[in-house]
Amino acid sequence: MTATNRLPVWFIPHGGGPCFFMDPPAKAPNAWKAMEAYLRGIPAAVGQRPRAILIISGHWQENRPTVTAAANPPLIYDYFGFPPHTYELRYAAPGDPELAAEVVARLKAAGIDSGEDLSRGFDHGVFIPLLLLYPDADIPVVQLSMVHPLDPARHIAIGRALAPLRDEGVLIIGSGLSFHNLQNFYGADRRVLAVAETFDAWLTKAVTNPDPAARDAALAAWDQAPGARISQPYEDHLIPLMVAAGAAGADQGVRDYSDHVFGAAISGYRFG
Repeated sequence: MTATNRLPVWFIPHGGGPCFFMDPPAKAPNAWKAMEAYLRGIPAAVGQRPRAILIISGHWQENRPTVTAAANPPLIYDYFGFPPHTYELRYAAPGDPELAAEVVARLKAAGIDSGEDLSRGFDHGVFIPLLLLYPDADIPVVQLSMVHPLDPARHIAIGRALAPLRDEGVLIIGSGLSFHNLQNFYGADRRVLAVAETFDAWLTKAVTNPDPAARDAALAAWDQAPGARISQPYEDHLIPLMVAAGAAGADQGVRDYSDHVFGAAISGYRFG
């Protein structure tokens, strides 16, 4: 595969639990509509069928980067209190043990210790958005864990080591939320929403910086940004962006999704 066929990289919002597969909230019937449309539109923006998908979700952490290596990973319904039918959702995408092994090898070549997990399944940060992106579940999927503690520079380096996979038909996706303050999400405090707006503007400026070194430096120090810890009290849903930025290399980021969900500013980003 030539460089002209290099696949883009995304950082996507994956919503709240199985939100796209439920009746809309009565007080905000269109809350998830724009996000759903954005996710459904990504395959057209990719421009070609990926050989495989490598996805980093805000719902899996290990002590070292770890990949799902089963041929047929199960699903993990790691959301609680939702309607019974949402626990019957299915996404039977195959795994890709060969890609899992290549991820481990590329990380090792970069001096990053990693491992495989033969029993881990796909959490909802994987299968919920992929049900919208590629509903036929016929593209192999490998999930990569984040690493505890959630050092942003370390995750940028992980993404950088995996960037060559983009030339091999692998679609790399970071799945999280640019605003993830659950105590102030539904019916959020207006003061929190104002601060979140400021952080969203800062984050977009950082991601879209045409200088990749400056971009990565800004993202590595994200917690110094205005409104950072109010928008991301715990950064598990932001760290997948760091892996995406690392995999982007010299490709400039663009904000290709911007909306307000229950009043909170939410963005999605594409590189390449």
